[in-house]
Amino acid sequence: MAYNTSMRTLFKHWAIFSAPLLLILAVVYFGFGSEADVAAFFKQHRAAHPDLKTFMKFVTDWSNPVFYVLYGALLINAFRTKNTEGKRYLFILLIVQGIVAAACVHFLKYTIGRPRPDQSGKFFQPLSSRGGYHSLPSGHATEIIGWTLPLALRHKMVWFTALLSLFVGLVGFTRIYLGWHHPTDVFFGWLLGSFGGFTTQIIADSNLFRKKS
Repeated sequence: MAYNTSMRTLFKHWAIFSAPLLLILAVVYFGFGSEADVAAFFKQHRAAHPDLKTFMKFVTDWSNPVFYVLYGALLINAFRTKNTEGKRYLFILLIVQGIVAAACVHFLKYTIGRPRPDQSGKFFQPLSSRGGYHSLPSGHATEIIGWTLPLALRHKMVWFTALLSLFVGLVGFTRIYLGWHHPTDVFFGWLLGSFGGFTTQIIADSNLFRKKS
């Protein structure tokens, strides 16, 4: 099955995929006055709704591990069935994820040193090794988008892209609700994850690394 597609189609699915998360970020960011106000509101809300907090923590803790299992199973199956195209695609995705969602995110967190919401009133501490100053960008948001956007761009089914978009919107919101990230942290995680997703698909659609006949 050929997976080459036009950039117009890719951008269409990216827009559908991104819409719920960006809408949530816009409402939260512009609806509270400041990111400090956002943090204070959700801190009070968590205290008043412990069951919702437990649910949000479950979603945020297990969202990425689900894809470790999924892609691990797909890779094992590709080797078992000798699916060269599948192996090639999965290796591209894993390499891009390693560079964008791991190396780039950790480098930016370390060099920027933005305080997390629970460090209210404190200044940036670039080059800090303390986790409380590793808020920007959101690694969870970057990673979950890096896992799910390639699926949307590869399969190009509107209903499937829409389902993934709702899931990603929920995961992004949990990072803000639980007080672990500011809205702008999640926004920049979306940008990085989108870059990773597009890079994966563009490389996969190209003739790069394809076996010559």
